[in-house]
Amino acid sequence: MLPPVPRWKFRKIDTLPLYPSKSPLVLYYRDALEVLQDLLKSPLIKDSLSFTPLQIFATSEKAMRIYDSWLSGTRAWDMQTQLPEGATLLGTILSSDKTNISVITGNRVAHPLLISLANIDSDLLSKASLHLFNLLALLPIPNYVERRSLIRGVLENRLYHECLDIVLEPLKTAARIGCMMSDPLGQLRVCFTPLASAVVDTPEATLIACVGGSAKTSPFTLAMYKDYGDSFRHPPRLSSATLDTIDSIQARNIFPQDLPAYQRASVAVRTNGVVHPFWRDWALAEPFEFLTPEPLHHWHKMFWDHDAKWAIQAVGGVQIDFLFSIHQLAVGYRHFKEGISALKQVTGRTQRDIQRYLIPLISGAVSSKFVAALRSLTDFCYAGQAPRFSKTSSLRVQKALEEFHANKSEIL
Repeated sequence: MLPPVPRWKFRKIDTLPLYPSKSPLVLYYRDALEVLQDLLKSPLIKDSLSFTPLQIFATSEKAMRIYDSWLSGTRAWDMQTQLPEGATLLGTILSSDKTNISVITGNRVAHPLLISLANIDSDLLSKASLHLFNLLALLPIPNYVERRSLIRGVLENRLYHECLDIVLEPLKTAARIGCMMSDPLGQLRVCFTPLASAVVDTPEATLIACVGGSAKTSPFTLAMYKDYGDSFRHPPRLSSATLDTIDSIQARNIFPQDLPAYQRASVAVRTNGVVHPFWRDWALAEPFEFLTPEPLHHWHKMFWDHDAKWAIQAVGGVQIDFLFSIHQLAVGYRHFKEGISALKQVTGRTQRDIQRYLIPLISGAVSSKFVAALRSLTDFCYAGQAPRFSKTSSLRVQKALEEFHANKSEIL
């Protein structure tokens, strides 16, 4: 007989009497600890699984640290020091994204929540064929009767955090008191499950961090949209500061049940109307730390939304299409015979392919400072995808960013 797998459960989510949904809100989920245990005992990862935080140095003098995994980072090391002696650190990775599952008709949307372990080697974790990101839950997609979009937005934000509260409660309990789990060799370990990373796009990062104002408020730092052009990093957005801001609304006798008043008060203090963020009672969870960058949205999509659009506007759509169309074909690389200015529904692979060609093709058609600004952003994206980091490679990332700020006036 095949070994049992974690069973699916469901729970109906109640709505506020004044704000009903057009259809029942049903959360489908599995026990998070059972899913992790099922992943942990997989023979596929037994040789690619680590349990001990470590510090790697380039030389015996220990002058330069090397970072090639989550466990080799400072954060995992600091977490381990706060756990009881002999405890095992299991870094939890969450990933979610609202996805269209129908084409042309039906308007069917799913919101899956996936889970994995940061203890698995990144080379293995990135291989989709190994299925190391397991489906943990299907979050409900609400359709509220309420006609005011701002009120609907607050209801949807609260529903998201309420569902994650339910699904992730076993992990939060294990992060506080530990849980006995079996590794691939059958050894029992007392495991603690802090949140290592949440792999989400920018709108969902804003939702998780409980900041409002759409893209006008950074979910990672205290920067506002007017500060986005600054060449220095703003202070991090601490969870304690966010929770204090949320509590300050009720301190003014504005209560969550009075949704219109609470929504207006939330906008004033730059929160999104959520009262109980799911991470509030998750030990060692800091949104500005676990909201980590991911290449698809924060590099490739950013390139298409900004760098490519700047180049098209500077060179001209007709001219840049001509430059791409006459570029010599190369084996293994996509050829854009119709150009790029009229592309629709551009995927991450297409964005990456355009990124390979753009800088040499626009050289000579725009000023050297314009080219330097875009090239430095490209260097920043490529350097940020290095499989391992040291002080030298980190300085390369920083230098690319500084070069962009030195030349960005040519774009503006």
